[in-house]
Amino acid sequence: MFNISDEIIVNNKKYIIVSFLGKGKGGYSYLAKYESSFYVLKKIHHEPCSFYTFSNKIESEENDYYRLKSINLRMSKLIDIDKDNEIIIKQYIKGKTILDLILDDIDVNKYMNQLIEMLPNLYNHHINIDYHPSNFVVNEEDDLIYYIDFECNDYSRQWDFNSWGKSTWDKSYLLKERNLK
Repeated sequence: MFNISDEIIVNNKKYIIVSFLGKGKGGYSYLAKYESSFYVLKKIHHEPCSFYTFSNKIESEENDYYRLKSINLRMSKLIDIDKDNEIIIKQYIKGKTILDLILDDIDVNKYMNQLIEMLPNLYNHHINIDYHPSNFVVNEEDDLIYYIDFECNDYSRQWDFNSWGKSTWDKSYLLKERNLK
């Protein structure tokens, strides 16, 4: 893990860690600054995950990004990748996650509708994404949701939005999930 003010070199660019954003199945994410702009710096970790298996995480992230980009999913952009050090630099989208909004008792129905509008595009390309609300940010500039994870998988009804993802947008589910961890 990195600390606030750490200087991380990614492909000859020095990023300064500003804050810790969160930990996912594949890595730790940080708000980082390069020159006068902010980015998300994701450092891949190799901690075990009981419910998901990765082959090569950094290559999976890159491949998944290009797969989603090819179908024009509204998502953060891949800015840079350092495969040797397993670091990804992503576009920083200023705003709150859907998870934060749900936990703050803010109605997210209009954002769920935006996600539902994305589903035909995903399903027509036989893709599922990780529908967990921590993977979506509401952009302060345009009030649209953006997928900020790059994870995607071949479509499976078991893991589509209606079968699994929608339940994760329920506050009682999220509170139960957080208490178990």
